[in-house]
Amino acid sequence: MFKRSNPYKRMAMVMLLVAIPLALLWYADFVMRPALFEMARVRAVKIATEAIHRAVIKKVADSGVHYNDLINIHKDSRGKVVLMQADTIRLNQLSSGVTLTVQDELNKIRSEDIRIPIGQLSGIYALANLGPGIRISIMPVGTVKVDLNDKFETAGINQTRHSIYLRFETEVRVIIPLKSGESKVVTEVPVTESIIVGDVPGTYVSLPWGVLGGGVN
Repeated sequence: MFKRSNPYKRMAMVMLLVAIPLALLWYADFVMRPALFEMARVRAVKIATEAIHRAVIKKVADSGVHYNDLINIHKDSRGKVVLMQADTIRLNQLSSGVTLTVQDELNKIRSEDIRIPIGQLSGIYALANLGPGIRISIMPVGTVKVDLNDKFETAGINQTRHSIYLRFETEVRVIIPLKSGESKVVTEVPVTESIIVGDVPGTYVSLPWGVLGGGVN
């Protein structure tokens, strides 16, 4: 009177019910993981860049460094610039101090709790803050490379702006669940500048770790 259920058919139904969610999860993971990692990488670079800028601003402010402390300008009797000389000792002290401060600031981001709401993957602004947060870990890799550079720019009639800035290069490791990778962080932070009135000579004294000169752009 009653039909006996087919155990193979029942087993196939169970396997199908299990396989479909697993396939959807695998597809979602396959599609979403690269997008999530790229989002985490961009966030990590931004956080590291902000940390570098904070460190430089703090160190320069604490040191009370001004342009005249780093560059000595010599003029002739007519007020024409004949020589620009760098205070290499002061510049070296500034560069070394900033490097240590930046390294300390980058080490602090290890302990920051950084999360990306899963809703940001939708690309829809209204959903950006919805859903569970995916935790990101950021770890500095190696040491920070610092170069002290400068540039000249026309600032008006018979006026030249001389800017001194620091260029930083470092790497951070970005870690999300089941994926990690390294990303380079490169940024430039201005230290000080001055407007030079009068003709600037075509050749200048060279800094030991950069070039002071190259003409007016």
